[in-house]
Amino acid sequence: ASAPVAIALALGIALLVDTPIRGRAWYRAAVFLSYPLMPVAVGIIWRWLYDEKVGLINYMLILAGVVDRGIPFLDSPDWAMPAVIVAAIWQIVGFFMVILLAGLQSIPRELHEAAAIDGAGAGRRFGRITLPLLRPSIFLCLIIGIINSFTSFDLVYVMTRGGPSYATELLITYVYRAAFTLTRFDYAAALTVVLFLFLLALTWLANRAAGGEAGAVEAVE
Repeated sequence: ASAPVAIALALGIALLVDTPIRGRAWYRAAVFLSYPLMPVAVGIIWRWLYDEKVGLINYMLILAGVVDRGIPFLDSPDWAMPAVIVAAIWQIVGFFMVILLAGLQSIPRELHEAAAIDGAGAGRRFGRITLPLLRPSIFLCLIIGIINSFTSFDLVYVMTRGGPSYATELLITYVYRAAFTLTRFDYAAALTVVLFLFLLALTWLANRAAGGEAGAVEAVE
């Protein structure tokens, strides 16, 4: 669930920092800073932000008069998964921005200039030129995002340990629980193989799709 949202957000940021605005190098660095952090560190940071009593998010909500008391984000089955997704997006969006920004900067400016001369507006140029040529980069981000969603053990374990009431249980955390809590090592090993094969197949299909789109764009050019 986090991958499409992170890609859309990263694309918006990449489009913004690709324009000649003052201090854009600082903006790029600020957005990217979250990615090099270890998932454990990210989990600890967001556990503090979400804390019901001393968390910054609850403090701001109470200060703004939105709520009367702190919301137990990580202890509520309704809030836990959205809270983890927000943390995952925050960590990965900077990396996606770099990939998409590289894709944007590889698009020949002459294509946009020619389209502008022909009367195409910014929206039309984005839909007809920018987005098609960015498809390989978007597919790459999608692959990374989906794989990250299935393998985000560190972040989930630090923030919620798969709870409450298994609300944030992922396949990888279930494998861990099956092996080290239920001591069903054979079952956990089988699940690991299934997960590996699924991710391998997903990567292969996405690479083929990205290659096909890239080939189609080259043919049009």
